[in-house]
Amino acid sequence: MIEKFSKQHFSYSGKAVGFRSDEIILPNKNKAYREYLTHPGAVAVIPFIDSPHKNSLLNCRVALVEQFRYPVRLITQELPAGKMDGKESASKCLARELKEETGYTALRFGRMISYWPTPAFSNEVIHIYWADGLKKGKNNPDEDEFLRVKTMTFGEMLKKVQTGKIRDSKTVIGVLYAFTLFQKN
Repeated sequence: MIEKFSKQHFSYSGKAVGFRSDEIILPNKNKAYREYLTHPGAVAVIPFIDSPHKNSLLNCRVALVEQFRYPVRLITQELPAGKMDGKESASKCLARELKEETGYTALRFGRMISYWPTPAFSNEVIHIYWADGLKKGKNNPDEDEFLRVKTMTFGEMLKKVQTGKIRDSKTVIGVLYAFTLFQKN
């Protein structure tokens, strides 16, 4: 079942992601090609304005970001998230992106899950965290980011996931994972 790298045929490195085309050797010794996106990894966070450790989960307020996503040509509602820079740790990226996108800083955070959004054509991994003990400040998005911070209850967010109004994978996975994690408490 293991495919082995033979040689690289094409490589492109852009500002956010790269693209590769590799020749590989299949388990039956035949040659094939694999084209895929290279990505440094990303972090997403559910910023709980009201702590899920102290309050009813469904009534906890959460900060989301709304932004236009060019590939799907829609304004989406998503968890604050961003790409890791170089060898940056997930926790450093989490703090940086939370502040940049929402203005909040967090007193506490915890890792929930890491996953591959599309392992068939990308090596991207997304690490999803929860955060609470938030302190509001001024956001500072990247110069090419135009977003709006929106607050809703976790229950409202869960309903939007269940009805398909929120379709972003990191947000869907983060909300459903948080529901299973914090409903036990």
